[in-house]
Amino acid sequence: MDEQKKGTRRRGEILEEAIMNATLDELDQTGYAHLTMEKVADRAGTNKAVLYRRWANKSELVVAALHKRLPKIADEIPNTGNLRDDVYAYLCARVEPMKTIGAQTIRGLMMEPLIWRHIAATMPQFAQRRSENKLTAAMTAIMKNAENRGEIHLGKLSPRIITLPTDLLQYELVTKQEINDTTIIEIVDDIFMPLIHAAQHK
Repeated sequence: MDEQKKGTRRRGEILEEAIMNATLDELDQTGYAHLTMEKVADRAGTNKAVLYRRWANKSELVVAALHKRLPKIADEIPNTGNLRDDVYAYLCARVEPMKTIGAQTIRGLMMEPLIWRHIAATMPQFAQRRSENKLTAAMTAIMKNAENRGEIHLGKLSPRIITLPTDLLQYELVTKQEINDTTIIEIVDDIFMPLIHAAQHK
């Protein structure tokens, strides 16, 4: 709908908010594959030229809208009282934003490598070196809490074992784009915890 005909020309943050909301509504109702700049513009009550002045294509528009929707990932380290539940809770928290995006949208963005690398880099700190990675720091803190409780001896664990849960999580995100609770339980109970127990008895 032409804003000038309505006599309610919007600018700045008000117009951008309307476009972001329209983009998210289109994602929810029609999906990424069927989303077009024209449909978003129509839903937002503007025209597609306005969108193209801000975003080069629908992928950039979708990424911008998702940044508005995605919940902020807390840096809090779980301390449930046992190692298994701490790791499980931490992985679940990392996955929550991906559930918000939705598998279909992720698959669509995966077809745009430059766009996907951009959004992935803003999530679990994919681009950082391992020594600076927040995921590595978080897993190390979780393991230190477990050591303080007397569950493990941290010195018996290699850096690779310590970061294994988050390494596997990132692999699942990149290759499958959708992770359910069963996947997280398998990472923790079938792979990680048996390795921890084996390492402690060496």
